[in-house]
Amino acid sequence: MTEAGDSADAAPQRGYEVIHGYLKTLDSSPGVYRMLDDQSRVLYVGKARNLKARVSSYSRPSAQHSRRIARMISETASMMFLTTRTETEALLLEQNLIKQLKPKFNVLLRDDKSFPNIMVTDHAFPQIRKHRGAKTEKGAYYGPFASAGAVNRTLNQLQKVFLLRNCSDSMFEGRTRPCLLYQIKRCSAPCVGYVSPEDYVASVRDAQRFLSGKSTAVQETLAAQMMEASEAMEFERAAALRDRIRALTQVQTVQGINPRSVAEADVIALHMENGQACVQVFFIRANQNWGNKDYYPRVGEDVDAAEVLEAFVGQFYDTKEPPRLLLLSHEIENPDLMCEALTGKLGRKVEIAVPLRGEKAELIEGAARNARESLARRMSETATQAKLLRGVAEAFGLDGPPQRIEVYDNSHIMGTNAVGAMIVAGPDGFMKNQYRKYNIRGEDLVPGDDFGMMKEVLSRRFTRLLKEDPERDKGLWPDLLLIDGGAGQVSAVAEIMREHGVEDVPMVGVAKGIDRDAGKEEFHRVGQRPFALRHNDPVLYFIQRLRDEAHRFAIGTHRAKRAKSQMANPLDEVPGVGASRKRALLAHFGSAKAVSRANLADLRAVDGVSAALAERIYAFFHEQG
Repeated sequence: MTEAGDSADAAPQRGYEVIHGYLKTLDSSPGVYRMLDDQSRVLYVGKARNLKARVSSYSRPSAQHSRRIARMISETASMMFLTTRTETEALLLEQNLIKQLKPKFNVLLRDDKSFPNIMVTDHAFPQIRKHRGAKTEKGAYYGPFASAGAVNRTLNQLQKVFLLRNCSDSMFEGRTRPCLLYQIKRCSAPCVGYVSPEDYVASVRDAQRFLSGKSTAVQETLAAQMMEASEAMEFERAAALRDRIRALTQVQTVQGINPRSVAEADVIALHMENGQACVQVFFIRANQNWGNKDYYPRVGEDVDAAEVLEAFVGQFYDTKEPPRLLLLSHEIENPDLMCEALTGKLGRKVEIAVPLRGEKAELIEGAARNARESLARRMSETATQAKLLRGVAEAFGLDGPPQRIEVYDNSHIMGTNAVGAMIVAGPDGFMKNQYRKYNIRGEDLVPGDDFGMMKEVLSRRFTRLLKEDPERDKGLWPDLLLIDGGAGQVSAVAEIMREHGVEDVPMVGVAKGIDRDAGKEEFHRVGQRPFALRHNDPVLYFIQRLRDEAHRFAIGTHRAKRAKSQMANPLDEVPGVGASRKRALLAHFGSAKAVSRANLADLRAVDGVSAALAERIYAFFHEQG
């Protein structure tokens, strides 16, 4: 792969002449090109089978360009090029650069989270649990599922049916009596030997058969066992098997459509309307529907379906493993190229089809209906959100509707486990990928000093903002700050802003008001008298929702930090003490506190603890104390 940069003597003008000037430096190699504005911001990333031919098409004023492309050309002040060995390599590089650079004239997939799987661990008594991220741990993986909720519902029912454990290996090995899950018939208690290894492995095998699409065979086996138990007058066992069959049926009911002729596919349907788009993705694995998710890629008014869907597929599978078959609602521009790229990624053949009849076409029709309905709801919500943002601008005297509102809150108990939280909202609602949490680090803070905590959070936020986006051209700067508090908090934040040289970001403090009742909020601004909104004003309800979301996020972050600190064990910090020695020490002494008080002779008496390790443990607790 080779790279060519800007021509050294390129003219400072924009548009067709600038683009034409690059033609003499290009050949017919495949590659990727970038169009940049006069601030060197990337406007567009594209791929080409023949770079010279593609760039030439942008250099002719007589060509019939769409309004979007004409605008892009008019703003182009320079270009950059990367040549590749093959067109497939260019396609992969193009999608990767689009996701990194987010050019404003490209179709952009804005939500790109990983999907959860169900994992059956590699263990003598395997654990069944949710897994997200890289598949580095040894075990069997089933998925992807569209959401954590879909995984949790399936796991809940599978526990009822197959009674498999979901506890961690360390908890499993340390138990001396069964936990509550055994009492409520969600686990067969292999930890204490209530089920034989052979029977437990058989249950694991049945669960894996179900997750592999062999649910009918599993149900037939359970039905036969139920009949045998009934004939043998083992009515309690027969009732338990009946309940397991019902639970299996419930899993299949929740899944909805389970196609007979499609074992493994992603069903991808696009609906476009008024310059907006929704892509609906259904995950079919092992002839089962494992959920669906909707996406709203950023598109222009004159982008066609083929370009949108190709961009979506390329960016969607950039970090995800594709299935063997993609069923699409529309043709894409380069299906053969995309198949080749995805086949190389998966290591086995990937097919792309646009079905017109049969069960596959019915799947596409259902996904397209969901896309159409989801986009209608989204457009309605967006219109409402735009109206609310206009109301916020009017209420707080802003120059225009805010595109980015940041809301801050703190949470602690008597100053302990203190955290700060920032949530973000904009035209599309809550922007959860922009939420941030801050562990309060100030050693000189008085416990419970809300002013001090808010100062620390805002100071860290704007220090980073000034470093990452000093020109304010990346969309990271807020148009409005909402602070949970009254005049005191507003003054503290204003001081921080002045210290950082930021005095043009509007800021409003939201105080509970009289009797701290919702609906009687007072709003505080620097140098102005507090005021209130009508109790039935939609803008007031909107501000309350923003504040409540910040409070929810702060409380959740605080609870997670507190739970982690409560679960912390001093033995985890002792060098040389791993999981097995930790269990041995706790089994011998009963608690970490008892270990800390033990003398050297007692420590040496623990199985697996050498004289050197005993001295290290003893020294650790004496130094700590």
